[in-house]
Amino acid sequence: MKRRKFLQNAGILGIAPVVSASLPANAGSMEKPAFNKRQLWLNYLQKLAEPILTALAANQLKEKMPVEAKETSLVSDRAKYTHLEAFGRLLAGIAPFLQLEQVNTTEKRLQDRYFNLAIKGIENATNPGAKDYMNWGDEGGQPLVDASFFAYGLIRCPKLWNSLDKKVQKNAITCLLKTREIKPPESNWLLFAAMIEAFFISINESFDVQKIDYAVKRHQEWYKGDGMYGDGPEFHWDYYNSFVIHPYLYDILKIVAAKDNIFEPIRKQVLAHNLRYVQIQERLIAADGSYPVIGRSITYRTGAFHHLANMALQHQLPEHLNPAQIRCALTTVIKKVTEAKGMFDNIGWLQIGLYGHQPSLAEGYISTGSLYLCSTILLPLGLPESDAFWSAPDEDWTAKKVLNGVDLPADHST
Repeated sequence: MKRRKFLQNAGILGIAPVVSASLPANAGSMEKPAFNKRQLWLNYLQKLAEPILTALAANQLKEKMPVEAKETSLVSDRAKYTHLEAFGRLLAGIAPFLQLEQVNTTEKRLQDRYFNLAIKGIENATNPGAKDYMNWGDEGGQPLVDASFFAYGLIRCPKLWNSLDKKVQKNAITCLLKTREIKPPESNWLLFAAMIEAFFISINESFDVQKIDYAVKRHQEWYKGDGMYGDGPEFHWDYYNSFVIHPYLYDILKIVAAKDNIFEPIRKQVLAHNLRYVQIQERLIAADGSYPVIGRSITYRTGAFHHLANMALQHQLPEHLNPAQIRCALTTVIKKVTEAKGMFDNIGWLQIGLYGHQPSLAEGYISTGSLYLCSTILLPLGLPESDAFWSAPDEDWTAKKVLNGVDLPADHST
């Protein structure tokens, strides 16, 4: 990305890019992957995080965040849930960056800013006396979903939880306990309940292991083969294996297996499925960064690669997929999506769409807050610049290699 284009993109929110005057003349070149690509990712993080975290820290999220839905008639209903959607999903995506210890001076300023805003945001979101106190289960079933993303964010950034004062921690636990009254349907929603219990394990609170056990066993039953799970008994061709199922299973089982070794054989089995779906996800990314427009919730945009990003963060990639290959593929996805006009409104909030503003692509349950699941592609920002994901030389991904005439081994199901 050239210097001028980079600065224009950062200016959408009226914010300075992470690095400005120090950009080199060849910033568009593919020759310095760690520098150029990481800055592009951090710029995307800023665009997503700035409006939500600044408004919530000021106790003004409900006042300032627009609520867009597919149809005007749906806005009042989705407004009951959209603020927790925005905060929980954003936090789940940026948490590894907030947790990162090895950070350069420039990134440290950004990290400290968002860390401190997140602390204040958690306080307001969980305080019943605050204007931005959120719906954690007082109305409808949707809060279970986004309370789980909130819990996932705290799992990914233990420093956040440990930096909260005791009163705020108590408020947060009270809020998460409300979701136990919500009965999830027989679908990926079982994992939302399980993730909250996994969070309780991580902070040494009492937990309901049956919610975890049931969710894991049902997904074992719903495994369809070749790295793919059904969303319930039936298979759905969409990105829910990445939005929810694979990342949730991986991290829930990592936590519960460390607590009780009876889950270890299941964890190993699920890891094998995780690795196969990484291969599939990498092959879904076309040479130009586009990917198949198929299935529900396509307006979660870059969140379609939550799983691929999570496994890169965890250093859990198949042997033949180098970290740099994944970095280059995901960077091209980010560029493809973020360069579309209309992704953000004129004050910096996400608008419904995949490539730009396309409200008709949404389902009835989609609103402004839902869209921030796109932040989960940013998980590898939790790896330091020295990690091979950022420092290794650029490498084409499968689709680009094939289109360039590279002779690759055949792909096989598992």
